[in-house]
Amino acid sequence: MSDHAFSEADRAAVYKAIVSRRDVRREFLPDPIPEAVLKRILSAAHHAPSVGFMQPWDFILVKDLGIRRQIKAAFEQAHAEAAAQFSGAQRATYRGLKLEGILEAPLGICVTCDRARHGPVVIGRTQNPEMDLYSSVCAVQNLWLAARVEGLGVGWVSIIDHTALAELLGLPQTVQPIAYLCVGYVAFFRERPELEDAGWLARTDLTTLIHHDRWGQRE
Repeated sequence: MSDHAFSEADRAAVYKAIVSRRDVRREFLPDPIPEAVLKRILSAAHHAPSVGFMQPWDFILVKDLGIRRQIKAAFEQAHAEAAAQFSGAQRATYRGLKLEGILEAPLGICVTCDRARHGPVVIGRTQNPEMDLYSSVCAVQNLWLAARVEGLGVGWVSIIDHTALAELLGLPQTVQPIAYLCVGYVAFFRERPELEDAGWLARTDLTTLIHHDRWGQRE
């Protein structure tokens, strides 16, 4: 075993946070998040890996109910457009799903990516300029796992027009929204993802996703 490995208890805690993380929509409580807790989860996000140590993220904390109502309206429009893309029983199932907690959660956090930070040439972006976007997604995952450790639920509102969201939050032209997250304490965490419980999709068997040396080569 590596001398740099975590202790068994610490290792178990990390994996527990990963496997018990959930996308929360309907279980939010109105309780406020203490500033110390909020600072810890934002610090965890800020310690995410980033291309060229660019740290392209910012965090917009959205508490104002009026702004959240506008974001909810933008979601509703996108939600209706999405429903029209399904048909039959799938459309009915989709319409019955709760896919956000914008007004129920006491806090919204918009994680952004400043694509112009540190100039046009950044180590690691010279061939793949989208790496800054992936870096900001890493910050989202760090925040999500840290929130789970703190007993906070997080829900990613992906059904929303990012252009509309950027306008509502007054983002500069070079800053792109990556994720609008609903954050708050919850009544409980589900044993399984809600979409899995609803029969939308099942978890894929990991062994079917592993290839060796080249695509399609199985062990």
